[in-house]
Formats: sequence, structure tokens, C-alpha cells
Amino acid sequence: MCEELPVELCAYSISDAGKRCVLENYLARKGIVKYQCKTSEVVVETMSGWIETEACINECGLDRNAVGISSDYLLSPNFVAKLCSQPCSSYCPNILDLYSNLAQAEGNILCTNIITYQHYTGNAENITT
Repeated sequence: MCEELPVELCAYSISDAGKRCVLENYLARKGIVKYQCKTSEVVVETMSGWIETEACINECGLDRNAVGISSDYLLSPNFVAKLCSQPCSSYCPNILDLYSNLAQAEGNILCTNIITYQHYTGNAENITT
């Protein structure tokens, strides 16, 4: 379960049940903003039990503290260029899957010059939740 993950590992993780983890914030006592990891209803059909590596977070231009799941980043050409770069698209299938699906839901195709990322070489850490 994503709820058992520390918040610093939440974003871009996938539970053993194959559901994406999402970092959420809430207002606690005295107006303090706190964060918690939640299990979303977004199902990943090809992966489970996955914590994204810092290497992929960095190569793909992501922020480990990103709250929610949003396609807003896809409006930035610089962000899309990082996602479609060789290091990100070749070695970070979880990230490419997430943002490809977000783009597709809006009628767009991400990284049209990338044929496949199935030759993944093992750049992630498995988790048990």
C-alpha cells in the first residue's frame, strides 16, 4: 500500500497492486501544510511494487515532491524534451508510461520519435507494500 511509504518516496511509485502512488497535501493544525502518500485509482498494467530511482527522477526532469498526478507539465517544451531524451525514454519506463498515458488521455502522443522502451535494463528498485 502506498500509505505505508515515506512521503519522500511516494511520487512516481507503484504499489504491489499496480496502482500509482500519489503525494497529497493537507492543512493540519495551526495552518501547517503536511504531506501524505495515498493510493490512487490509476492502474499500471505492466508494473507493480516500484519505487522510481533518483537517477530517473533527475534524468526525466521530475520533482520527487510533486503533489498529485497532472498533465500540466506536458505544456512545457523543456519538460517534454527531458522526458523524450534518450536517458529518460530508454531507462525509465515507469515515467514514460505515466506521461504517455496522460498525453494520450488528452489526445496527444508523447515522444513520437521513440519506437519502444521495452528494452529496459533494470533502473528501478522493487518495493513490497
